[in-house]
Amino acid sequence: MAVHRHTSRRRRPTIAAPLHRFADLWRKGGGVEDYALSELRDGHRRSLRRMGSEFEITERTICLDVLPDAFNGFRIVQLTDVHYGVFLPEDMLRQAVQMVNELEPDLVALTGDFVTYSRAYIEPVAEILAGIESRHGAYAVLGNHDFRVGAEQVAGALEERGIEVLRNRHTKLRRRGQILYLAGIDDWNYRPDLGKALRGIPRNASTILLSHNPSIIRAAARANVPLVLSGHTHGGQVNIPLLGNIWGRSPEQLQYKVGWARLGQTQIYVSRGIGTIVVPVRFRCPAEIANLTLERAS
Repeated sequence: MAVHRHTSRRRRPTIAAPLHRFADLWRKGGGVEDYALSELRDGHRRSLRRMGSEFEITERTICLDVLPDAFNGFRIVQLTDVHYGVFLPEDMLRQAVQMVNELEPDLVALTGDFVTYSRAYIEPVAEILAGIESRHGAYAVLGNHDFRVGAEQVAGALEERGIEVLRNRHTKLRRRGQILYLAGIDDWNYRPDLGKALRGIPRNASTILLSHNPSIIRAAARANVPLVLSGHTHGGQVNIPLLGNIWGRSPEQLQYKVGWARLGQTQIYVSRGIGTIVVPVRFRCPAEIANLTLERAS
């Protein structure tokens, strides 16, 4: 009786292998922030800033075909992907809130991922964000990390401090007798219901949709939503010359993943956010606070 032996040859790892593993870890969020509430030493804070954690304010005008006259010039400041914790300590988040307030926004949009893996940071991040000041208040949606930690707890902490959380629903913003609709959905991987969020909004009404994940763009375009504000991608967080980032390096690969884009009549702005995951590093991809001005298209 012949015995067949199976032998396998080990393949030498290529440079792509660790890159793929890192990308997979980055998208899943890793497990690096499963920790208790703690303070950072001043030296650690300084090292975080050296690794690219300063906040850049992005100014952008967005022209909408359907915008009530009363909302012409309406300014929305978007803050997203806070990931409050050891990578973004208290003093840095308070600095971000101060920068938001200095912009004197009409409305502040908070588009998810307030914490990463530790419930110890839910109440503290809500307490700091309660210091946001704007004429029409602050509105939030939840991100994938918020669901992993505890969606009800995160939403409850924000609501208790006057930040309205839009979970598959909408609200009306009123100005000089005119209405701008603001809708929000749960994260892409946690049963978002765009139909429910838009139910009751006239089809051609001026509507802004808050969605943590920009993957909603095609459904939003089918529903004729004029503008979507998203985060989630961190802009890639690390952008290596020639190699690009985990989302790709070509304009086609990065479309709807960072910055402004359009699909049909629907525009989207995807902010790079202010926090980081997996590693506390940003390279050629600075943290961002988006200052968006709405104007009626001429």
